[in-house]
Amino acid sequence: MSETIRTMLEAREEQFLDPRAAKSANSKGREKPLPKDPLRTEWQRDRDRILHTKAFRRLKHKTQVFVSPGHDHYRTRLTHTLEVTQIARTVARALRLNEDLTEAIGYGHDLGHAPFGHAGEYALDEAYREFDPDAWFRHYEQSLRIVDVLERNGEGLNLTWEVRDGILHHSKGKKNLGEGDLPATLEGQVIRICDRVAYVNHDIDDAIRAGLITANDLPQKCLQILGSTHSGRITTMVKSIVNSSSIERNGQREVAEIIVMSDEVREATDVLKNWMFSHVYLHPKVDESTKVRLVVKSLFAFFMENPQQMRGEYAVSEEQQKVLSSQELARRVCDFVSGMTDRFASQMYAELFLPSTWHGV
Repeated sequence: MSETIRTMLEAREEQFLDPRAAKSANSKGREKPLPKDPLRTEWQRDRDRILHTKAFRRLKHKTQVFVSPGHDHYRTRLTHTLEVTQIARTVARALRLNEDLTEAIGYGHDLGHAPFGHAGEYALDEAYREFDPDAWFRHYEQSLRIVDVLERNGEGLNLTWEVRDGILHHSKGKKNLGEGDLPATLEGQVIRICDRVAYVNHDIDDAIRAGLITANDLPQKCLQILGSTHSGRITTMVKSIVNSSSIERNGQREVAEIIVMSDEVREATDVLKNWMFSHVYLHPKVDESTKVRLVVKSLFAFFMENPQQMRGEYAVSEEQQKVLSSQELARRVCDFVSGMTDRFASQMYAELFLPSTWHGV
């Protein structure tokens, strides 16, 4: 066949997807141009590259909300990533956006999270600034650094511009929906809003499972709008995104210029998110920031003094230590510590700072 499977897939995108959807044949490309794959579009290729990374595999042992949970059914950063991506693909399919681009961004959006969730992120930011006052740590920037620089032993994944943009601009922090800079593609915007849909709902599920709250504790006005069950709330939010992000044109439904929820559903979602911050994320049984700060900052300081004891590609020889500036060394230590899983960080802390007889505690 003179026509490859990839070109047929690209033609299918042009024929089926919404005019505002991103088309893989029109990608802005990669920093290092590559020959086209005969079987996969550019974003299918990016998705596969992300799935096969060490950083993606490490997400299974990184905190979502509960630090080092002993229960098998709590979410981890990996299951959060899968839930975000599944919800986002449903939205993308309904709006006739590019599911492959959506999926690639979804799988890559949280690769840069530090151990111990957001408490670890804040602690690592503090530790990094102690050695380089002009630096900072943000998980979304670290996610981009992982795919650009750190994976494949320092070569990076050489992803397309659209996937990289979606990864960098997915985060909202504590902001309400609609605030902050949006990704350049509608597919990136889908991940950004579905990230909130996923974590608000699955964190409620985990908090109830942990006995921190009951369903009756949740803001009842929000439940009247969104639904009283986990699946019901997700369904309401997803339907709101699809309906509010569509417009009628020439008798057909087309995607709008931005991805949004209806005002009513968005406001209820924001109220529920804010309630979760005050009643769950800062709950004494969840907020282990004091302990996390001790572990992360101790590890950072130790490896700044003993960089030769870092593992793998991050290890620094005595010769390298002589030529690295303090800022360069701090960057390297930050990359090493941020890549740790909860389990590995705890083990390293025990090995370095606790008597040997305590390691199994």
